Amino acid sequence: MTPDVSIVVPVFNETGNVGPLAREIAAAFAGQAYEMIFVDDASTDSTRADLIALKAELPSLRVLSHQRNSGQSRSVRTGILAARASIVVTMDGDGQNDPADAPRLAARLLASPEPVALVGGQRVKRQDSLAKKFASKVGNGVRKRLLKDGAADTGCGLKAFRREAFLRLPYFDHIHRYLPALMIREGYQVAFEPVGHRARMAGASKYTNLGRLWASLSDLLGVMWLNSRSRLPGSVAED
Repeated sequence: MTPDVSIVVPVFNETGNVGPLAREIAAAFAGQAYEMIFVDDASTDSTRADLIALKAELPSLRVLSHQRNSGQSRSVRTGILAARASIVVTMDGDGQNDPADAPRLAARLLASPEPVALVGGQRVKRQDSLAKKFASKVGNGVRKRLLKDGAADTGCGLKAFRREAFLRLPYFDHIHRYLPALMIREGYQVAFEPVGHRARMAGASKYTNLGRLWASLSDLLGVMWLNSRSRLPGSVAED
C-alpha cells in the first residue's frame, strides 16, 4: 500500500537517539498509512547497525546509507527521492524535534489548497544555549528581511511539504534552510505552525555558530541571485 506520508530523518553519529526517535515517530503516526526513512550519512558509530536492528520491531522503517558523508541536505534529498508518499515530513535526527507535532503539520498541508506546498515548524521555547539562540535570531532576521520569505525559523528541521514541489527546486548544499524562499520562488505558497523543541537526548551537535555563519553568508547570496533570475509565467494553458 502506498503511504500517505513519508517521514525522512537524516542522521550522522546519532547512536543514542535513533532508537527512541524511531519509536516516537511510530507512536505519533500510529493508525496512519506512513513510512519512515532514516538516512545514515556514513556514520562512524553504531547508528546504522542500531537502525537495521530496529527494522524487525518497526516494519514501517526503511534504512538508507551513504557510502560517503555528504551532509544534511544531501541526506534529506536521498530520503525524498526514495519516498513513496506525495507528502514528506522531515525532522532532525537528534531528537530535538518532537514527533508528536509532525502529524499536525502533515494534516494542515493535506487540508490546504494545492498552492500551499510547505508547512514549516517554528520552534517555541527553544532548548539551546544562549549563544546558539542569539546567532539563530540574527541569522533568521537577516535572511527573512533579504529574502522576504516570511519565515521566522528556517533552521527548524520539522517541515511538511509536497514531494513534487521539492523536486522542482534547484539543489545545493544547505538547501534545507532555504526551502520557504525557494518554494515561493517557484510560485508556491508556504505556511507555518508553532512546534515544540527539546534538549538533545544524546550525542553532540554537528554544527558550530562560526561554521554555520560562514555557510549562511554564501548561501544567502546564492539564493538572492536565484530569486533575481526567476521569471514566473503565471498559469499555463494547453491548447
